[in-house]
Order: sequence, then C-alpha cells, then structure tokens
Amino acid sequence: MDDLTIYHNPRCSKSRQTLELIRERGFEPVVIEYLNQPPEPALVLKLAKLLGYEPHQLLRTKEPAYARHQLSESSSAKRVAEAIFQDPVLLERPIVVRADRAIMGRPPENVLALLD
Repeated sequence: MDDLTIYHNPRCSKSRQTLELIRERGFEPVVIEYLNQPPEPALVLKLAKLLGYEPHQLLRTKEPAYARHQLSESSSAKRVAEAIFQDPVLLERPIVVRADRAIMGRPPENVLALLD
C-alpha cells in the first residue's frame, strides 16, 4: 500500500476533518505541518502538478501575505513557489498525496478518491 501524506494545518477545520476522515478509513498518513516545515519551491511545483493545478491555484489569495508578496494571477510559477516557501500560510490546505496523485481536501470528502 502506498503511503499517504497530508500537508496539514491543525488550526484549520477542513484540514482536521480531512485527517480525521483518512484515519476513520484505517490509514495513518505522514502528517506534515507545513507551517512548521515549509515546502521547498520544487515541492510546491510538484504538488501543483500532481493536483493538476497552476501554481497560483495553490494560493490563499485573501491572506495578507498575498498582497505583501505582490502576487497576482500573472505571477510566475517560480515566484508563487518561492512565496509559499517564505510564507507557508499562503498554501491552500489540506493537500493529500498518495503515490503520483494528489487531492485538495476541500471539501474533506474529496480525499476518498485516493483511499480506494
């Protein structure tokens, strides 16, 4: 069985619900509290690719850090990835990864597709 990894913020209700749902299904994921372990820019780009997202789609655009980094929809992938590394609060969450697939846990039930 492939390992599951969740990029988790324990203060986020959706992230907590997603983690609980995974555990209810009998999985114990690797939990990465990304606010304490910011993802390197290369990992941010990999996560975006696994999700099928443009890097900008990983951003929480209402966070003050979004304006502070002067980000926009036209920001380069590299700039977005570096901003998330510098200010991990910008990363939308939770992201759950299994093998070569990833799902955004919004809503938490989205992750069920990875658990089958």
